Amino acid sequence: MRTIAFINQKGGVGKTTSTVNIGAGLAKLKKRVLLIDLDPQAHLTYSMGIQGHEAEHTVYDLLRGDAKAEQVIMDKYGMKIIPATLDLSGAEMEFSGIAGREFLLREALDGINEFDYILLDCPPSLGLLTLNGLTTANEVFIPLQAEFLALQGLTKLLETVEVVKKRLNKKLDITGVIGTRFDQRKKLNKEVISKVQEHFGDKVFKTMIRENIALAEAPSFGQTIFEYQANSYGAEDYLALSKEITKQ
Repeated sequence: MRTIAFINQKGGVGKTTSTVNIGAGLAKLKKRVLLIDLDPQAHLTYSMGIQGHEAEHTVYDLLRGDAKAEQVIMDKYGMKIIPATLDLSGAEMEFSGIAGREFLLREALDGINEFDYILLDCPPSLGLLTLNGLTTANEVFIPLQAEFLALQGLTKLLETVEVVKKRLNKKLDITGVIGTRFDQRKKLNKEVISKVQEHFGDKVFKTMIRENIALAEAPSFGQTIFEYQANSYGAEDYLALSKEITKQ
């Protein structure tokens, strides 16, 4: 079982879009997938057409110990999902006094082993919820928009991963960097990806996610790109990327 945390403290880089559509791509490849929404904004939950506030239990209840994993997991588009709600926004403060607060998610998922992939959509910050994602995962994927500003703040993110690996989770490694909103015609896009490849080498996936309006529209319909527009560049790219991930 591969447990992968999708992180980037910069918003708007395609983190949730990548988590959802890689999950859907892997499901199309007959893999058993669990998506976990760790973001208080609940973008992954709403992108899947789930109204988090209507769910009986969410990841918040799981972290609090008020519900077990099997009570929280829902079915959607051939995948399983643990949804989030805005209730999660108070978690950082609420859990701050709990001993072992960095391991709440890992402990809650203990014994869950029927999946090929668990994908964690972490918040665009490096706080307690992201820390829980990093202590639970054994891999990190960094979605990175192919623009200059996307490189800013990357150093802090890498430092955080390194500290977590050293102190809390020795199995953790950055195993993938995903280039998003890529436009082959833009010289800057190619230059940014070239710089990223210099730093990360073959951890940068060969498949680039091209700029595609369908990817931006799909969440508003509560659908993955494969349900919304299966013949789009977005669907083509995320399926190719999913295949690449299975060969790692």
